[in-house]
Amino acid sequence: RSTALPWPELKIEPYRSGGAGGQHVNTTDSAVRITHLPTGIQVAIQDERSQHRNKAKALKLLNARVSGLKAEQDRLERQELRDKLSGTGNRAERVRTYNFQHDRVVDHRSHFTANSVARTLDGILLHDILHSLKLKAQDAKLQAFLNE
Repeated sequence: RSTALPWPELKIEPYRSGGAGGQHVNTTDSAVRITHLPTGIQVAIQDERSQHRNKAKALKLLNARVSGLKAEQDRLERQELRDKLSGTGNRAERVRTYNFQHDRVVDHRSHFTANSVARTLDGILLHDILHSLKLKAQDAKLQAFLNE
């Protein structure tokens, strides 16, 4: 899934590496620091004596870090969407209540009450429940339009 990062998004800075290495270290800019501008992720490599090899290593590492960050962001977005779609199971999230003792069915979304559980379960009153939901949706759209 790893793709190459666009060059305009990268800031590449060669610099002199530190540490042991004698005169060679002091004369060549073999270390490389690459910054991914949109995310601010920085990678600095000074392992090799060649700037080209250090740059290749840094690009590979930066690409892995940026794709890891994007994968984590995608995972968080999916998790957030999943949390929105699935309810908590609280009593307040009930769609409908069937009260067999009092022979009553209440649809909590539209506040529709039917006085026959058997006819609702047989599907006879289902049309009335759906009609009340449609009316509630139309009312909500009209209310939103009037509030604009």
